[in-house]
Amino acid sequence: MSYAEVNGVNLYYTEQGSGEPLVLLHGGLGSTEMVAPLIPALAEHRRVIAVDLQGHGRTADVDRPIRYQTLGDDIAALIKHLGLGRADLLGYSFGGSTALRTAIQHPELVRRLVVVSIAFARSGWYPEILEAMGEMGPESAEAMKPSPIYQTYAAVAPRPEDWPLLHTKMSDLLTQEYDWSTEVAALNVPTLLAFADADSITPAHMVEFWRLLGGGQRDAGWAAADRPVSRLAVLPGATHYDVLHAPALLPAAISFLTA
Repeated sequence: MSYAEVNGVNLYYTEQGSGEPLVLLHGGLGSTEMVAPLIPALAEHRRVIAVDLQGHGRTADVDRPIRYQTLGDDIAALIKHLGLGRADLLGYSFGGSTALRTAIQHPELVRRLVVVSIAFARSGWYPEILEAMGEMGPESAEAMKPSPIYQTYAAVAPRPEDWPLLHTKMSDLLTQEYDWSTEVAALNVPTLLAFADADSITPAHMVEFWRLLGGGQRDAGWAAADRPVSRLAVLPGATHYDVLHAPALLPAAISFLTA
């Protein structure tokens, strides 16, 4: 088990494989176990570092709110701590927003970015999803105790009794208004946007995200001279909750990361 003390947080991480570094970031309420199925294929040619973010998995919570900006600083500090130079990032949902903030705030540390099922603004989520985000708290924590995600948390968390606090902090995060469109439009890090075709994010928002990154502006041409550096993948037959298991995700991510 490996830990790195960064920004007052004792971040847990695992490592597998060798080669170009790739940092994997899990979704909300999850842990490295959530992204573990992706690791064997990615680690065939890469040094894969999977991280438990603040208050998740084996990383104990600390006395600060959970905010994407501070989580992004944590990942930047981890990249420096491990001496990675520049790393690729792949993040899903909560971890995807963390990866995006890392690239926005520390572009010199990020070579390529893969974000799965995230919105650049809170308005990109369907209304019923926004409503559910606002209902998180001790009650939702209790209701989720029979779930596999809680069973994993209870088995690995330093303080399993923090489960209700994690729900409360996540609700506070997810009810914050945000719009990162200006920062996304200025981002120079090559980015792959991946979504499920039945995601929690509206198709119009997916396309606008792609447009902000320079996509969808013109035909690429016979020689693909005008093909944008960043890419968009809409994965068929998937939802926000099972998109990490979509058969098309790993081929799309590996193709992009090795481009």
